[in-house]
Amino acid sequence: MSAPDSFLGRLDAGDAAALSATGNTRDYEPGDVLFREGDPGDSVVIVLAGHVKIVSTAADGREIVLGVRGPGELLGELSAIDGAPRSGSGWALGAVRALIVPRPAFQAFLDRTPRSAAPLLEVLARRVREASIRQLEFGNPDTLGRVAMRLVELADRHGRADEVGTEITLPLTQQELAEWTSLSREAVVKALQAMRRLGWIETGRRRITVLDCEALRERAQLSV
Repeated sequence: MSAPDSFLGRLDAGDAAALSATGNTRDYEPGDVLFREGDPGDSVVIVLAGHVKIVSTAADGREIVLGVRGPGELLGELSAIDGAPRSGSGWALGAVRALIVPRPAFQAFLDRTPRSAAPLLEVLARRVREASIRQLEFGNPDTLGRVAMRLVELADRHGRADEVGTEITLPLTQQELAEWTSLSREAVVKALQAMRRLGWIETGRRRITVLDCEALRERAQLSV
């Protein structure tokens, strides 16, 4: 089911059905690559189920996680607009079903349905805002604050409330969390240990449950 604030979720039912008819549905296994950085931007991808990790390679060869996109999210929108190569790679986090729409078909859809421009602009604005926040984070030496900021985002966007707290439903590894915060794995491990001691989180294998989201949010705001 698409998130209501996603690109697909913001289209009306008729437009969503029309867009779906222009592409093909594909299934991906965990770890499969949907597209690679530098590939031709000859299609857009709409996530129908599961989550996709978007990764870019830094100048020093490090992989940086740019974000995680879930159901209804549009991928490859910039390449669809300007025809440039893809600026990141997409990897399946768990099983993924996606709609692949060729670039000409997507452009034709936008021409036929001018009202779809508003959801597309909202996607672009959100991505610009996310990129600005990432730039601020990467220049911030406050490790605990950076990890707290990421956990707050994950809890807000991918959290599931239970009797204990809010479980982050994405199966992220500590290495992937490190790549997302542009920190070393060791630094992230130490930050998570400190948060466990403070009673803010519980952790398990590929599982983080936020026990005190307000404490995390306050700590994240201190690092901005």
